[in-house]
Formats: sequence, structure tokens, C-alpha cells
Amino acid sequence: MTEVRIIKRYQNRKLYDTHQSCYVTLEEIAQIIRESHEIQVIDNKTKNDITYQTQLQLLADQERKALNAKDVELLKRVIRSDDGTFTGYIKALENKVGGELATPKTEEFKPFMNNEMNASVETPATLN
Repeated sequence: MTEVRIIKRYQNRKLYDTHQSCYVTLEEIAQIIRESHEIQVIDNKTKNDITYQTQLQLLADQERKALNAKDVELLKRVIRSDDGTFTGYIKALENKVGGELATPKTEEFKPFMNNEMNASVETPATLN
């Protein structure tokens, strides 16, 4: 079982990684998550778990920094989805593809790269 890395958020909005004993940025937290580490973010004053809010903030920052053009059509599809949230939109996609959306492995794409699979595949634009 993976050890959960505790990140403390102080009133000055600084984030402190108790595992590394240093302050970290949202980008550094993103890297920790990309490396498959589990995190838990705790508000140091209230002791509330603010992991979800911190990850939402991290995603918003990543989207703002993205170099590619903003995908307004995708955002409209999310807003028009049943509950109008990314979480709800992704869960609906998961239900349509029959399970949890996982990080794809190279082996999973070999049939597509070699044109060995002829089955029709729905794109996200056609799923909603």
C-alpha cells in the first residue's frame, strides 16, 4: 500500500510537503500525483481535508497555462451535461465505455496503430 503524502496548507496559502519537509507549488504537487503518489491536503488551521479543492485549483491552473487553443466546444459540452461538472461528464463517459477511464498503455493502442481493429470507436464529441 502506498503511503499518503500529507501536504499542509497554511493561512498564507503556502503548501508544505511533510514528506520532503519543504514548501511546494501546485505544479510540484501535480508532479507528485503524476508519479503515482497519493496525497492528502490538510488546512493547517481547521484540520479540514481540502484535497479535492486543491486538486481543482491545480487543474484550473494547468488549463490556464496550457499552450494549446482553448477548447470552448468541450467546455460547452461539459456545462450542458447532466450536472454541468467535469466530474459528472467524465463519469458519464466512463459509463458509456464500460468502466473507469485509465491511463492508456502503449500495448492498448497497437491494434489502432497497425490498423488491425475495424470496430467503430465513438469519439468524445459523439458520446454526449
